[in-house]
Amino acid sequence: MSSYRPPNQIPPSNDFSWDNYRQITIEDNGEVLIPLSTSNRLVTYPFYAKMGIANAIPECFVRESVFDKLHQVTKLMPSGVRLVVLDGWRPFSVQQYLFDTLINILKKSFPNHAESYLHEKAKSLVSPPSTDVKAPSPHLTGGSVDVTLCDEMGRFLDMGTHFDEASQYSWTDALETPSWNNKGPQENRRILYNAMIEVGFTNLPSEWWHYDFGNQLWAYRTGSKKAIYGVTRPRDILKQWESEIIDNGFI
Repeated sequence: MSSYRPPNQIPPSNDFSWDNYRQITIEDNGEVLIPLSTSNRLVTYPFYAKMGIANAIPECFVRESVFDKLHQVTKLMPSGVRLVVLDGWRPFSVQQYLFDTLINILKKSFPNHAESYLHEKAKSLVSPPSTDVKAPSPHLTGGSVDVTLCDEMGRFLDMGTHFDEASQYSWTDALETPSWNNKGPQENRRILYNAMIEVGFTNLPSEWWHYDFGNQLWAYRTGSKKAIYGVTRPRDILKQWESEIIDNGFI
C-alpha cells in the first residue's frame, strides 16, 4: 500500500497590500548570495535570461538560508517530482523593465482606465520596482524565489497557469474552488505550497510561484518585527579588487 498522502488544501489569502510591508524595519544579517546552479538536488532554469530579457542574469542567486531551505524542500517532494527555481535575486533594471512593460500593455489594452487603477492591477503580477534601502523590491534582497515543479525527466508540471501568467488563476488559492475540476494542477500547486510553507517560506497570494524568506514580505506575513534581508547583489570581482588592493597592501 502506498504511503503517499495527498497534500493539504491551500488556505484562502487575499488580504495583501504592498503598502503594508514597507513599514517593517530591515536589519540585514549579512548572508551572502549563493548560486543555485552548483546544486545537483534541484533544477535551475533562469527564466528571464532564457527569454532574452535585457540585463537578466543566467543564474539563480539566493541568500544562504534560502539555499538551505530550498534543499529541505527537495526532501519533501513526492517520488518523481523535482523542484525548479526560475528566479532568485533579480537586478533592479529587470524589475523596472517588467513593471514598465506591463504598465504599457495595460494602457494600450484599457485606454479609458485611470493610470492609478492600472498601476494597482500591475502590482498584482509584478512587484513595484524599488531600490529604496528601507523598502526594496523583494527580489533585490535575495530572499525571494520563483519556483515550480517538473517530473524526473525535466518536463514542467501543470500548475494551472503558466509562470507569470496574467490571470485570476495565478492567485495561489485560485484552484481551491468547487468549480475547478482539473485535479492534476490543483494537487501540484498544493504539493509546492505545502512543502515551501513547511520549511519556513511565505507565499505571495497573487502568485502561486513566488515565495519569500527573510525579507519584508516574509516578515509581514509571519508577524516578525524585522526583516533580516535588505538590498544586496552578487559578488563583483572588479569592486572586490578595488577594495582588496588598498586594504591588503597589494602594492
